[in-house]
Amino acid sequence: MRRAAQDLRAGTPVVLEASRPQILLAIETATEAALAEFAAGSAGFPTLLLSGAAADPIATAVAPADLTPGRLRALAHPGRIPAPQARLPVPPHAHAALKLARTALLLPAVLMAPFADDGADLLRVAPASIAAFHPQSQTLARVVEAAVPLAEAQACRVVAFRPDDGGIEHLAVLIGHPEQTPAPLVRLHSECFTGDLLGSLRCDCGPQLHGALQRMAAEGAGVLLYLAQEGRGIGLVNKLRAYALQDSGLDTLEANLALGFAADERSFAPAADMLRALGIPRIRLLTNNPQKLAGLAACGIEIAGRVPLRFAANGVNDAYLETKARRFGHLLD
Repeated sequence: MRRAAQDLRAGTPVVLEASRPQILLAIETATEAALAEFAAGSAGFPTLLLSGAAADPIATAVAPADLTPGRLRALAHPGRIPAPQARLPVPPHAHAALKLARTALLLPAVLMAPFADDGADLLRVAPASIAAFHPQSQTLARVVEAAVPLAEAQACRVVAFRPDDGGIEHLAVLIGHPEQTPAPLVRLHSECFTGDLLGSLRCDCGPQLHGALQRMAAEGAGVLLYLAQEGRGIGLVNKLRAYALQDSGLDTLEANLALGFAADERSFAPAADMLRALGIPRIRLLTNNPQKLAGLAACGIEIAGRVPLRFAANGVNDAYLETKARRFGHLLD
């Protein structure tokens, strides 16, 4: 499954292995060479699949003149929904095709056509495998632990956990010895390149990251789980696309939906697995997000309490924080 997503990212067609196999090509990575390979493996004219409201697939015909990388990208531009009269019946396995593109952190827009099955050496994946897959719910292996003294806390260790499907590693930052604490402070922190590394003012991620470490250091123990779930799970490139849409007037939730993703694509199952591997079944969660409380509890982690982690708006992220509270239910009052 992960290999199929990687092939799409590389601009290589993939075959959906169904009763009538279909060949797929992601629009975002389609090149002239990729389109030629797709055409060679097709046994019929392609359909353009897009993600509409609530991630429901939309199918539309593609004219021969549109089968160029530039024209296809224009047809699949984020937020562009074809008029009803231009739509076709949604083909079988359209949901699986679009989910595969999302898993690859590409825009959910693909070409789909019957596969000629001419012996082409293309990776095949079953729709059922795609439906059962979640990029954040794979089995994790504890890989390495190292001491990493921080400005906030010199008594710090970092433990790396690797998904069994070859995905990006998640990290556990341990302050002191939280495994010896009855209910240590724990923070689930989704990676944020712009906020954590660049100090972006568009979000509150940087202050939350460092504020959590400072709070744990003051208590003498705690765990910050640094999860590879950039942009609520849509990836850095798509998060930047969402920023561009927000600059045109959409809020955070609306921008994710316009790109064809769910409002929040994350899973908190990896965090629960990491806590169990660390020997920490009972925690106090440092969060403003009730979904994190519910998500961890559903995965078997005992929540002894919630500890708020609030920071004042900075004049740039005011609307972002307001959207967090109003549309995502964050407890910011």
